[in-house]
Amino acid sequence: MLLVAGLGNPGSRHAGNRHNIGYMAADAIARRHSFSNWSKKFRGEIAEGHMAGEKVLLIKPQTYMNLSGESIGEAMRFYKLAPSDLIVIYDELDLAPGKVRIKTGGGHGGHNGIRSIDSHCGKDYRRLRLGIGHPGHKERVNSHVLGDFAKADREWVETLLEAVADNFPMLIEGDDSGFLNKIAVALGNSAPGNGKKNADPQKGQSHIRAARPKTAPEPPKSGPMADMLKKLFGNKD
Repeated sequence: MLLVAGLGNPGSRHAGNRHNIGYMAADAIARRHSFSNWSKKFRGEIAEGHMAGEKVLLIKPQTYMNLSGESIGEAMRFYKLAPSDLIVIYDELDLAPGKVRIKTGGGHGGHNGIRSIDSHCGKDYRRLRLGIGHPGHKERVNSHVLGDFAKADREWVETLLEAVADNFPMLIEGDDSGFLNKIAVALGNSAPGNGKKNADPQKGQSHIRAARPKTAPEPPKSGPMADMLKKLFGNKD
């Protein structure tokens, strides 16, 4: 059994925050792979399902970001899971918008959710880092991560979440490089912030719209994923 945690803050006022992209990814995975309905347990929301022949438990801690490890730690102890059985999905300031990286272990990089998980669960778990870009100035970090994605971000965020959900079984199977290749193809060579580690999202949002190659699948215009994005961003028009 594997535990997959998407990080964020609970409550409708945080739903569209950049800091909540882990929640968004967990929701996308649950929808794409027909997981059970979300229920409350371990001071979080959980959904159960199967991918790549493995039983998978999705969890969205409801303890607020800074205490994420308390919720995840409860689930790990209940199921007697090791850190190697855990995958955490979260926002990464030091990656340009739309960039994705995977690593096992390492430091928390100033991310309070990861700091909490490290203290409650150990450090040797896999981390799926989804880039949200850096605002360029340290004093703007808090408002940036707790600010909503702009409507101009909708295309690349939608494409990224769809690609993560579609290809997540590859991570379950341990094919990290294959997973990253699929994400790169979906976003295309003109992914937001491509080649710019710390793109400033405040300087003209139009420059970070993803340009997908013609061979990339179009994101759905209707269905559960489209409905979720409409709630976060409103209508495209």
